[in-house]
Amino acid sequence: MRPPALPESFLRDARLARSLSIATLVWLGAESSLGLAAGLSAHSVALIGWGWSSLVEALASLIVIWRFTGHRLHSPTAERRAQRAVAVSFWLLAPYLVAHVAYDLRAGERSVPTALGIAVTTISLVSMPLLGLAKRRLGARLGSAATTGEGTQNVLCALMAAGVLAGLTATSLGCWWLDPAVALALAAVAVREGGKAWHGHSCRH
Repeated sequence: MRPPALPESFLRDARLARSLSIATLVWLGAESSLGLAAGLSAHSVALIGWGWSSLVEALASLIVIWRFTGHRLHSPTAERRAQRAVAVSFWLLAPYLVAHVAYDLRAGERSVPTALGIAVTTISLVSMPLLGLAKRRLGARLGSAATTGEGTQNVLCALMAAGVLAGLTATSLGCWWLDPAVALALAAVAVREGGKAWHGHSCRH
């Protein structure tokens, strides 16, 4: 039995959501590689965590692409699975951040400013809110918590970038503790947003 035809507006929005996720995936691959390289060279746990979070975001993008490809366009079950998979992707980040902060504090590592890290995070600070807000609007029209959750991750990426920039700036002024504090704050936000995504909700700010 063939599934019922979907409205053209839904199909158009689904194609747009998939295209935005593909474009995001390409950028996140570059962002993650550069962020991790800069973070490791600068011993910045916040910058390393931000680079890892880009991989988590990439997972969310892959999930949305999966959701809106082929027969899954017609499947409410696929949407529920995608929604929960996006929630899990939030939760993957938090334990890594906490463990890395604990390791760096024990080892006495201190972050140092890095031009590459500043450049990459600044680009994301500008671009990611635009992508995230567009996906959140699409998610609302599609009734897709997975798409909305991916958009929230993109907005969270921009907030992370702002926090990392603040941490790097503060470190150059002698406030080394702000970098791990930012990382722990990001871990808490990731846990909270994962819970909201699991239940099909997302932050409104």
